Amino acid sequence: MISALVAGAVVAALTVMLVSVYNRLVRGRNAVDNAWAQIDVQLKRRYDLIPNLVETVKGYAAHERQTLDAVVAARAQAIGARGPADRAAAENMLSGALKSLFAVAEAYPDLKASRNFSELQEELAATENRIAYSRQYYNDAVLTYNNAIQTVPANIVAGMTGFIPREYFQAPGEERGPVQVRF
Repeated sequence: MISALVAGAVVAALTVMLVSVYNRLVRGRNAVDNAWAQIDVQLKRRYDLIPNLVETVKGYAAHERQTLDAVVAARAQAIGARGPADRAAAENMLSGALKSLFAVAEAYPDLKASRNFSELQEELAATENRIAYSRQYYNDAVLTYNNAIQTVPANIVAGMTGFIPREYFQAPGEERGPVQVRF
């Protein structure tokens, strides 16, 4: 009778532990999904600002068509990107196109002085900061989740229930190198 009670208590304790570990893994997976959604929110905000910025520059620099087209094409590619690796590469291309757009703006004093352009540029800079924070938050959530599914005893539960590691949002290789400054 006592051995049956002890066995029942052990089974109950193991069940509670497994359920607890599983629930922790689910919370971690959901945190990663939420963090990815937050990146999407900030990128959507960025994508919504870009057409307004392009239209403002068009009015002042109509003959800079190639730069404007590059920004529009990069935006379209970034919107269609899937997964952290593709999204990072597309965002890198979009950032480069935006840098070119701002370089064009430097050549037009009237454009630089335009209140509308200045407000859009400030809003885009604030959005870029939010995107950077969202990426960091996402990578922190991925780290926590990946650690959880790869450590004992959670790795046993993760393996039995199909939890897999998530991919980090990483900058492409060329962005990791030293910055080239030319005068």
